[in-house]
Amino acid sequence: MVFITQFLKKASFERLWRPLASLILGAGLLLAVIPQAGAVPTDITELRVERRDDGLQLSAVVHFELPFVVEDALMKGIPLFFVVEADIYRERWYWTDPRVASATRTIRLAYQPLTRRWRINVVAGLISSSSGLRATLNQNHESLAEAVAAIQRIARWRIADVSEVAPDAAHRLEFNFRLDLSQLPRPFQIGVAGQPDWTITAQLRERLRVESPAAANGAAESK
Repeated sequence: MVFITQFLKKASFERLWRPLASLILGAGLLLAVIPQAGAVPTDITELRVERRDDGLQLSAVVHFELPFVVEDALMKGIPLFFVVEADIYRERWYWTDPRVASATRTIRLAYQPLTRRWRINVVAGLISSSSGLRATLNQNHESLAEAVAAIQRIARWRIADVSEVAPDAAHRLEFNFRLDLSQLPRPFQIGVAGQPDWTITAQLRERLRVESPAAANGAAESK
């Protein structure tokens, strides 16, 4: 009797589990096929590093579009802060790769209602409440499209001294671009946390290739 009872329980469990397992498997396959909502599409192109007298200079173009909710926040007077980071690591097969150079800049974008113009402030390093802007570059633009285009194009940004990159060693470049939500007003941070429209980020990892100014100019002219 005990054996028959256990057999019936096992059979009932299998009859219930098999359809449920098929349903879970089917749902998993369906989720794998349906495109998932994610961050704002971004792409990094035209990245190059040139060797100049004053150091290594990075140029790149970061492609992205501002979603409507982000534009709406700008129009309401909320500035945006974009952080650009570049790290250079010397590659070693026997141990972890040490970071030999690092550079960071913050780009502030804000709308000025009185003049109806868009203002960009470029700051070396990260912005904090104690450091203020300390802007090294200020620009005014007539339209949001012009301002975003200026943010997307990074030209001759000095990221390292020439002496920091050994010519006889292999190095890796890690380039990051992101919208810094921590700089938004505190109540606003809570509302946008986890929303895909507010996730604007791009990353690139590749072997560092340093070009001479002559080679970079020749590549630009051939395009």
